[in-house]
Amino acid sequence: MSTNKTKIFIDGQHGTTGLKIHERLKDRPDVELLELPMADRKDLAKRVEITKAADIAVLCLPDAAVKELMAAVGDADTCVIDASTAHRVADNWTFGFPEMTKTQRQKLLDSNRISNPGCYSTGGIALMHPLVEAGVIRKDATPAVFGVSGYTGGGKELIAVHEGTPDVEPFGVYGVELTHKHVPEMQKYSGLAHAPLFVPSVGHYAQGMLVMVPITRDIVGKKVTAKDVHKVLADHYAGETFVTVRPLADRKWLERDRFLRADRLTDTNSMELAVYGNDAEENILVVASLDNLGKGASGAAVQVINLKTGVDETTGLAVAA
Repeated sequence: MSTNKTKIFIDGQHGTTGLKIHERLKDRPDVELLELPMADRKDLAKRVEITKAADIAVLCLPDAAVKELMAAVGDADTCVIDASTAHRVADNWTFGFPEMTKTQRQKLLDSNRISNPGCYSTGGIALMHPLVEAGVIRKDATPAVFGVSGYTGGGKELIAVHEGTPDVEPFGVYGVELTHKHVPEMQKYSGLAHAPLFVPSVGHYAQGMLVMVPITRDIVGKKVTAKDVHKVLADHYAGETFVTVRPLADRKWLERDRFLRADRLTDTNSMELAVYGNDAEENILVVASLDNLGKGASGAAVQVINLKTGVDETTGLAVAA
């Protein structure tokens, strides 16, 4: 890294995630943002040159464009943070979720090829990884994962639909082929032998998401109560700033004492986990709440940038009150 300002290039800074990363970094005195003139933004040679000149390059591009760029960049020393799905399960890339394990931060410090997690998978992995590791969820189980996101999770195209279509659907389930692009990383980093059954959906609101995993008797490795599950999660994330676990069966988390609100952590890098249960029926629900553009995208990238540059991880990032 540079000894003075850290030189950062955001390739794709005018997309939804790139804009948010730029917004979080543009006024920081420890960062120098490198930019290409508009005319050069599709010029591969110029993009390779500026990527190699940067200390950190953040790629906010479609998968194919990322692969094309990385083939040309090769093994350059630049630390590359890839926000696409192109390298999320690649063995030579490190998954950019610092709180996932006790050793993940060191792995990120040691790596210069980092894959930024997907928004849904951030919530799903946060819930399932500790529970699989503790034997609560069997490794050979097929957990169901349900997610709802604000429409900004679909990028500029879906934003245009929701902000420009009078009769747009208020709520829509998609990915009914059960092959959503976040499934491979959910499986790998949760420690599952089989892909989870993931059902994503979009609501007619801008930002925020909920990811929910039912813990039922057919997927558990041992009989557990909601209290047991809560303890596993609370112990795993003890001391973390951005990932916190709400009190067991927390009613204060519910809107009007009934509803899990998906947009409550908008514009923060926080993720809150909650556990509810019906022990008589041996049914438990674990829930993650986060901003799909925060901890689910741009905030996660900035957190890793902070880690790599040695500043406080919260620099430029909001933490929920």
